[in-house]
Amino acid sequence: MPQSGTADTPTDSPTYREYILDVRIVERTTDEGKTRYRFEAPNHQGAEFADPEMATLYADVYFDVNGFQEAETGDRGVPPTVIQAGRDTLVAYFLTQDGVDIHWAASFYGEKPEKIERYISRVRKRSKQIREGAKEQGHA
Repeated sequence: MPQSGTADTPTDSPTYREYILDVRIVERTTDEGKTRYRFEAPNHQGAEFADPEMATLYADVYFDVNGFQEAETGDRGVPPTVIQAGRDTLVAYFLTQDGVDIHWAASFYGEKPEKIERYISRVRKRSKQIREGAKEQGHA
């Protein structure tokens, strides 16, 4: 599971990507000199990733399901809104978890990696459409 913390903690880290509704990904350097990417959103505990691609995928899942909270789902739990969203969203969420890659997901679901990539593409496309629609309605 991505590392979590408190999203309410102010950060002086540079913003890697900024989204609507005060959602963003910040980039920071650990004491060990490693770069980490932290997903931050209001009313979300936050999540940290070593790979910026996984941080942005996590943000796409977040927008695809209109937000979710991982608090109290346990180390291996999945937020109910993610489960209810459908297979493509669930697969995308799994891919943001430590130790899960496209080949693991393909094996788990009995699919080819290409199909898993199509799932990811659909989630990213929907998420982009949701953000664009929200901007058109005046949500920044």
